[in-house]
Amino acid sequence: MADNDGQQDTHDYHLGRAQVAAPFPLKGCQALDWGMQNRLAHIFDPQTAKTVMLAVDHGYFMGPTSGLERIDVTINPLLSYADTLMCTRGILRAVTPSTFNKGVVLRASGGPSILKELSDERIALDMEDALRLNAAAVAVQVFIGGEGETESVHNMTRLVDAGLRYGMPVLGVTAVGKQLARDAKYMRLATRICAELGATYVKTYYVEEGFETVTASCPVPIVIAGGKKLPEKDALTMAYRAIQEGASGVDMGRNIFQSVAPAAMIQAVRQVVHAGMKPQEAYDLFRSLAGQ
Repeated sequence: MADNDGQQDTHDYHLGRAQVAAPFPLKGCQALDWGMQNRLAHIFDPQTAKTVMLAVDHGYFMGPTSGLERIDVTINPLLSYADTLMCTRGILRAVTPSTFNKGVVLRASGGPSILKELSDERIALDMEDALRLNAAAVAVQVFIGGEGETESVHNMTRLVDAGLRYGMPVLGVTAVGKQLARDAKYMRLATRICAELGATYVKTYYVEEGFETVTASCPVPIVIAGGKKLPEKDALTMAYRAIQEGASGVDMGRNIFQSVAPAAMIQAVRQVVHAGMKPQEAYDLFRSLAGQ
């Protein structure tokens, strides 16, 4: 029992001052449980409600990828510049420093390799393991319009149910097959389906015409995929346009780790996403940092 001797009377009740609970800053996420919001705050910067996700999960279907042959050598030095690391549980356990204290988004679907039809994925991660690894979210591929559409949507909803049970956000990743058009109409359809069925946030591709209608019609945050390697200025321009048109961040992989100067590139991307730096300024920053 605490010693009551010398106990001071309580008095500082701030009478006349209403209790305030700060609203959660992320689009469409205000009604989520505290644990879910806390995990999202390890992905999205609470000051800007934006994120720079560093994607290195390519090996789950591509095997060794240019720039990812030795993740301990090429990626770990970049971690301090990322808001979030998107990876597989194998890479997290094998080579990611346990001192990394930002958000980790774990790839939770998989199955076929690049040699097979990628739309035939299954859930490849148990939610308990995601909790064991202290993940901030899990990611699942969704093939709207593809051969595995129904199964992939079912994969996502099963993870959403488990995520709601344990307080784990689910990232719905919209996959675009070779036969599907990358246009705003398709992106509106794919992202809205993911959101309607419970995805906490959605990853999709940027399209040059009508992307603002994609973000406007999706009730949860959208982050854009970096996609194939682009010239650095083009990648920075894409990121800038996406943010200006309503995206809540970027999930870039090859446009960072395959850059001639990855550390300089991720720092330039951060300025675009969090500070609204314009593409030419960001490219000048990239060249300056790359030359150091």
